[in-house]
Amino acid sequence: MLIQFFLQLKEAKVPVSVREFLTLLEALKTGVINPSINEFYQLSRMTLVKDEQHFDRFDQVFGSYFSGVEQIIAMSPDIPLDWLEKKLQRVLTDDEKAALKKLGGPEALKKRLEELLKEQKEWHGGGTKWIGAGGSSPFGHSGYHPEGIRIGGESAGNRTAIKVWETREFKDYDGDLALGTRNIKVALRRLRRFAREGSTLELDLDKTIHSTAANAGMLDIQMRPERHNNVKVLLLMDVGGSMDDHILRIGELFSAAKAEFKHLEHYYFHNCVYENLWQSNRRRRDQLSSTQDIINKYGSDYKLIFVGDATMSPYEILSPNGSVEYNNKEAGAVWINRLLDHFPHFAWLNPEPESIWQYRQSIDIMKNLLKDRMYPVTMNGLEGAMRQLSK
Repeated sequence: MLIQFFLQLKEAKVPVSVREFLTLLEALKTGVINPSINEFYQLSRMTLVKDEQHFDRFDQVFGSYFSGVEQIIAMSPDIPLDWLEKKLQRVLTDDEKAALKKLGGPEALKKRLEELLKEQKEWHGGGTKWIGAGGSSPFGHSGYHPEGIRIGGESAGNRTAIKVWETREFKDYDGDLALGTRNIKVALRRLRRFAREGSTLELDLDKTIHSTAANAGMLDIQMRPERHNNVKVLLLMDVGGSMDDHILRIGELFSAAKAEFKHLEHYYFHNCVYENLWQSNRRRRDQLSSTQDIINKYGSDYKLIFVGDATMSPYEILSPNGSVEYNNKEAGAVWINRLLDHFPHFAWLNPEPESIWQYRQSIDIMKNLLKDRMYPVTMNGLEGAMRQLSK
């Protein structure tokens, strides 16, 4: 009942906020007035209207909405804030979205955010300027802006934030996941290269036959070293954010890789590689591994495989301080190039459909860095990546 009253006030350009509306509901819940329309009028005007110039507009909406109501009854104030915020989200047209202008990168956003934090005194929703929800401001959540900082809530799904101001928890990919298909394993087997080395414990039947025939029929048994899987793989996997859409498929890929490669090392990153990686997402804040140490630790004979959707702000790849989570000293591209310089055999596996790659600027940037060695997570894509890594 009161939700529509609140929305009609906003439509009439009375500058009411969700926070003020929640204050009204809290007052009703604690019983500060009797169930009288007159007392409710006084309470709602006192809590919702901040300036006398809006009294007349408020009275018009109140009179129209509550016409014929003599008593306020059965009003439940227990309405979730997130539901209210969802109701207030603005639905922008394509033209309205195109008209929104970027502020000019991380530094410009940081400067403007500092100004707003000094000026803003209350919560806002559905607006174009302040830190809030459901609007077209560059700051807040659940709205739309082509380049902003997400604060205080979930994304609306646009994935245009270049910074996220919150503590984010990621989950490890399940390396023991039962595969729904053997095809991934079959594709990965193309990479396995066997070398003849080790103890002579295996009969070489072909050489035995040839040697026996050459020895006038006298049996001459020939042995050969047993077969070993000599392939070494360094797997770097993007986790969290937009990669949540691909958890099942990447879990299957990780399971297959663990089963197929005896020498497999894995680490996680978020969006782009920077100066640190980690092996456990639960401990990623206190058990980090220096990327440079990893480069020094593993030889250039390791096959380097990146797994990620490469979907991010271009600043995260190209700019210092471009990371969505913290201020990195060097651009992600610098670390990508260091890895590629050390590991000459590399490929990137992208779970996003190849048909949409052309619409993602960050994917195009990453493809160029990797000399077009980016492959979709499909059977043909995996086989192409394995052929590239086997060269």
